[in-house]
Amino acid sequence: MQGKCAIVTGAARGIGLATTDVLLEMGWRIAMADIDTEELEDAAAARDGVLAITVDVSDPDDVRRMVDRTTGWAGRLDGLVNNAGVANFAPVEQTSFETWREIMSTNLDGPFLCTQAALPALKETCGAVVNIASISGLRASTLRVAYGTSKAGVVHLSRQHAAELGEYGIRVNCVCPGPVRTKLAMAVHTQEIIDAYHDAIPLNRYGTEREIAEVVAFLLSEKASYVTGQILAADGGFESTGVGLPALRD
Repeated sequence: MQGKCAIVTGAARGIGLATTDVLLEMGWRIAMADIDTEELEDAAAARDGVLAITVDVSDPDDVRRMVDRTTGWAGRLDGLVNNAGVANFAPVEQTSFETWREIMSTNLDGPFLCTQAALPALKETCGAVVNIASISGLRASTLRVAYGTSKAGVVHLSRQHAAELGEYGIRVNCVCPGPVRTKLAMAVHTQEIIDAYHDAIPLNRYGTEREIAEVVAFLLSEKASYVTGQILAADGGFESTGVGLPALRD
């Protein structure tokens, strides 16, 4: 794996930062991309073998600059992790079109633009793309009309890209995390919601950022060399147990 390079968007925290760390352990060089310059630079300063790039993944010019800076720095591009995303949880009637567009532009336009911009470099290395969607993209739930729909779009975009890019040797897969114990989740989930998730998830717990990152790293690696077009729910079995949680409706 020595010498390979990947771009990870949304790399300043959470799943993106955990993915960066797992790939660094595997000998990859990482272009850490995020819109939050201050937090990104703090994270990058604590790591070797990384390049920090401030980027708005919904801006085509920003995205092209990100890819150009990465290939200029590393001389190649072997992987792309489209992780950057935003969320807003509200009832349908309280979801403004402005909110809808903000979520779509980051969560769905972002992976489209990043993958398109990275294609010339990925063709040279027969690289791989991993998109981060969500369990909310696989089944409907309450309060997720914009977020869930954007992630469902990411799921299908992954299949479209896999179907079209396989002829170049480029693999495209999608990871759909279930409830993950992030700082944000723990800050906004009440004890009632936490208990309800534990009851609904067959493994009876939240996942960790590291657990999701390990799945992403596998899909980027040669160990998954014949895996493409797949949608993998890393969710403790949550998808198998039904829809929605009454606690979230409150």
